[in-house]
Amino acid sequence: MTSVLVIDDDRKLCALLSEYLSRFEFAVRTATTPGAGLEEIGRELPDIIILDVMLPGTDGFTLCREIRKSHSVPIIMLTARGEVTDRVVGLEMGADDYLAKPFEPRELVARMQSVLRRGLKDAPGRVFRAEALEVDFDRRRVRLDGAEVSLTSMEFALLSLLARNRGVVLSRDLIFERLKGLDDDSFDRSIDVLVSRLRQKLGDDPRKPRYITTVRGTGYAFTA
Repeated sequence: MTSVLVIDDDRKLCALLSEYLSRFEFAVRTATTPGAGLEEIGRELPDIIILDVMLPGTDGFTLCREIRKSHSVPIIMLTARGEVTDRVVGLEMGADDYLAKPFEPRELVARMQSVLRRGLKDAPGRVFRAEALEVDFDRRRVRLDGAEVSLTSMEFALLSLLARNRGVVLSRDLIFERLKGLDDDSFDRSIDVLVSRLRQKLGDDPRKPRYITTVRGTGYAFTA
């Protein structure tokens, strides 16, 4: 079964999700505080995390960033307001997707399945190399100058998409369609944030790109 960790201080919601997600063969653990959430992660890393933004003491954005320091596990954030700003900040902190409260549990399941599929759809047995960058599609590992680079599932999906289409300019519309999970109302900004995060992890200067080139008014291309 796929393991899920729900970090939310709403105990009723945690109980509801535990019961509902179990119908779809998810093994659910819950935590109602950031500290308890980190303890659960330290005890056993889940396959996916559902993380609320509004938490006591430490907000979800900060906790997401803390988790990202050590783990690339997929994270879906729950936002009370669903504002574009919250969604963009969530992506900047390393979230893979977001869902505004209140939400239909079935939509959460669909988003979870989409995020998890992104981690499984890469063709096995292929290793892509470009200069100092190495992408192992089978093991989902990225190395730069011999050192492993930790990417979120969406960052890895973006890098895979660009690398598989080396030299081809991919529009934001195409990237949005292929990645899924990005919000329709702000997908241009979300894609730009995602590319910026990936560039930072690859040490890629957008003014003198080594790997990812911006094509003004169109999109992005992997040009190494």
